[in-house]
Amino acid sequence: MFEDIQAAIPLGFILSFIIGPVFFVLLETSATKGFRAAVSFDLGVILADAIFILTAYFSSFQLLENLSNQPGLFVFGGVILLIYGVTTFFKNDPKENDKKIKISKNYLGLFVKGFLLNFINIGVLVFWLGIIIVVGPSLDNDPKRIVTFFSAMLAAYFVTDIFKILLAKQLKRKLTSKRIVLLKKGLGIILVICGLVLITKGFLPKDKLNIEKEIERIRK
Repeated sequence: MFEDIQAAIPLGFILSFIIGPVFFVLLETSATKGFRAAVSFDLGVILADAIFILTAYFSSFQLLENLSNQPGLFVFGGVILLIYGVTTFFKNDPKENDKKIKISKNYLGLFVKGFLLNFINIGVLVFWLGIIIVVGPSLDNDPKRIVTFFSAMLAAYFVTDIFKILLAKQLKRKLTSKRIVLLKKGLGIILVICGLVLITKGFLPKDKLNIEKEIERIRK
């Protein structure tokens, strides 16, 4: 069991630094809304990951095959990210720069936001499916070892995020109203790019979406 935990911790650390929409929104939330707000958002993200892991564990290759035949799911997730990115970009009117921006700290809302932002990204489910398929055999497909491994992995992921949140929080002192608006516009552009990437995946030929072959190549 201890060896499984040791193997999971580095993966959790690496996972925390995978660049994606959640990564940037987490840092922006910490910098503009504070520590508790960012933790609330992050807990929502982790809940979505936990659901994805359970789905991946009980579905495995069958779900992979279905995902390969349903590229529309990538398009759907991409469109939602695209809309959210555009909304984020235009939400803050530059004319409001001279006014004090009221920062909302609706922790439940931030929790739901983190959950949905992660949940709509079908690529995250594909990622966890790949991890299950690659790691499962090395854990003898033992449910107890798998639970231990992924619990340790998510715990390492969360602890690493806490340090990221604390570092990003230091920027709060330097954030003027104008800089907050610019930060949110930059975040909006990043979300739009992520959405376009997902949409592009949805329009790729099916042979380009053959996830099983990619995972088999990783295993070799």
